[in-house]
Amino acid sequence: MIVLRFDRGALMVEDDTVGSTTKKRAIEYSHIVEQLRGQGSEYRDDALKAPRVGGLASRFEARDYQSEAVESWGKAGCRGIVVLPTGAGKTVAAIKAMERLQVATLVVVPTIVLMEQWRKTLTEAFGVDVGSLGGGTDDIRPITVSTYDSAALRAGRIGDKFELIVFDEVHHLPAPSNSTIALNYLAPYRLGLTATLSREPEVMENLGVLVGPVVYEKGVEELAGKHLSDYTVRTVNVPLEPGEKLEYDRQFAVYKGFLQRRGIRIRSARDYLLFVKRSGVDPEARRALMARNAAMDIALNSRSKEEYLRGILSANPNEKALIFTRHNKLVYRISRSLLIPAITHQTVREEREEILDRFRRGVYRRIITSQVLDEGIDVPDASVAVILSGTGSSREFIQRLGRVLRKKEGKQATLYELVSFGTAETRLSRRRKEA
Repeated sequence: MIVLRFDRGALMVEDDTVGSTTKKRAIEYSHIVEQLRGQGSEYRDDALKAPRVGGLASRFEARDYQSEAVESWGKAGCRGIVVLPTGAGKTVAAIKAMERLQVATLVVVPTIVLMEQWRKTLTEAFGVDVGSLGGGTDDIRPITVSTYDSAALRAGRIGDKFELIVFDEVHHLPAPSNSTIALNYLAPYRLGLTATLSREPEVMENLGVLVGPVVYEKGVEELAGKHLSDYTVRTVNVPLEPGEKLEYDRQFAVYKGFLQRRGIRIRSARDYLLFVKRSGVDPEARRALMARNAAMDIALNSRSKEEYLRGILSANPNEKALIFTRHNKLVYRISRSLLIPAITHQTVREEREEILDRFRRGVYRRIITSQVLDEGIDVPDASVAVILSGTGSSREFIQRLGRVLRKKEGKQATLYELVSFGTAETRLSRRRKEA
């Protein structure tokens, strides 16, 4: 007889007829079980120890596209990725998938904010105690929400306790530290959720192995107006202050001069990475890199943007606004000058929760943040987003837009993108909006 056992993130296949034991990846569990069944082999499954779950039923009503997504996922063997815009209700799709299977489920999320949000929603949906792993908590239940970091650290201990894993923001999964979750958990059923998915062949192939293929997808334009708020994107070219412009031009000239003298052309991220590597061994390249960084620091954190932001907020006094920056220093500068609550990675959990709660209740009408709220904040009546600075990532841009797209009667969402005119930031703006 063949016996399957789970051992610290691995699947042990013991064949007592020949006295052999083969070590496999936990992710191979469902394939091996299907193979044994197909061959009519006698086996005993001592590997999967997921507790029984039943009676999962919520009052959440699925929209047509959410039902279609779950149906497509089911037809794919309950393995695969659903791509829906932020605000389109990926959580509801997951809840309906859980209702369909009625099995122990681990939901994995990238941040503490999302962990707390999911735990609250699942508790409300099913009326059961939901466990949590992360942020100092270690409470494992048949339905549990975990951060990616905590799920990876505990794979050897709990990798046999769940039949379904839901990977929220699944685009984080291919990172080496995160992919161990998919590899070291037995869970035969897997659901990936995201609003932004890289289409690079290597990424898609990796996710296909770890979770499954893309089984359903809808874009912002397909849902705007009916299921998401109508929206407008306004890109505003803001001139630098005279002193800022002078210093920007001086620093950027050092960078451009070096490239011209060396015959270097920066046409892609790979070209830029090679330039950065060169700066580690070439003092002149190092000076050029530092000059470029100084110039971009001026462009991204311009004083002129702060004044334009004042005008936006004054023109929208009754709208809830989320303000995004790339760097913490701009967050804190504007927080002090405009008296706006700030959330960064340095904000302690209790303070962050209090700020978000007051924002939801309308006590605060503005929050400024540097990237930590790109994912995970659920405020349906937030209608204004302002990007003061960011990267060239289209994913980041879509996530920030998505923060104000949740549907509310009569709501018209607006995203303002402030770009320092006549600087390299204009190229960042073009790149992030290409998708």
